Amino acid sequence: MNNQTFWHGKPYYSLNAYCKNIYGEKLSKIALNAGFTCPNRDGTLDRRGCIFCSGAGSGDFSMSLTSNQSMAHIIHSYLEQMTCQHPGNRYIGYFQAYTNTYASVAELMQKYTAVLDFPKIAGISIATRPDCLPPEVLQLLQDLKQRYPDKFIWVELGLQTIHEKTAAFIRRGYPLSCFEDAVTVLHRLQIPVITHVILGLPGESASMQLQTISYLDTQPIWGIKLQLLHILKDTDLGLLYKNEPYRYRSYETLEDYVSMVILCLEHLRPDIVVHRLTGDAPKELLLSPMWSLDKRKVLNTLHHEMKIHETYQGRLYAGSIDTL
Repeated sequence: MNNQTFWHGKPYYSLNAYCKNIYGEKLSKIALNAGFTCPNRDGTLDRRGCIFCSGAGSGDFSMSLTSNQSMAHIIHSYLEQMTCQHPGNRYIGYFQAYTNTYASVAELMQKYTAVLDFPKIAGISIATRPDCLPPEVLQLLQDLKQRYPDKFIWVELGLQTIHEKTAAFIRRGYPLSCFEDAVTVLHRLQIPVITHVILGLPGESASMQLQTISYLDTQPIWGIKLQLLHILKDTDLGLLYKNEPYRYRSYETLEDYVSMVILCLEHLRPDIVVHRLTGDAPKELLLSPMWSLDKRKVLNTLHHEMKIHETYQGRLYAGSIDTL
């Protein structure tokens, strides 16, 4: 089967294509805020969070599961509403806000199973940090795989960049070796890893961003999210941007960003599933770039440019995927 058929006509291996290939349908995501915190916020590493992170812990559009109602009731009500709009569809429970393995095993078990127990949920995707995967949490993930053999467990790791100087600037809080260790153990446990990368971080050239992609090509990751750097109000990066906008701005034009994404896709290993190519930001918080609010235009422009230039994911990838 050629890539165009396997990728359902897109010039890259999208999550929608993967879900149609494996599950026979598109799986929509339900973004969840389960009430966790983060070692970058509770004082373990810092109290300020990452320099770009909003007060919602990157979960500005997520559904809160922390009201007085039970989680089961909240999810049931939401799924009923979604099913009216998309009858027959199943969903991905996306634990998005903050660090979603940063709690006791008992609390994690209770919240994960509350979502997995719903027949309409095909599986869960857990956004976390590689330094928040102790042995007992890894064992829990193994146990869930056995308890729910017909559902998937994915783990999303916020790498953002391989460059330690940038990582220190954004207050990531762990070295690259920590990411490598986490990916290795999750791969050994057959738990798919999705890696988050931010494009447009201050001080990073196009070459540096491509170095991050080339590094990830060597790692046993399954998916990737390419996230445009959004500069938001009430963040430390937002304050820096207000004082020196030309130094801290992200991609100034849609065209510049699309060109960078295309380069990343061309160098990306062709078997890696692309979960995201831009991102969302609340309009009331966004300082820059404002063109990113029109997400449909960003994606349409990307697809148009890749089509007219006859390019595709992996076109410039020089490695082999036989051993992965």
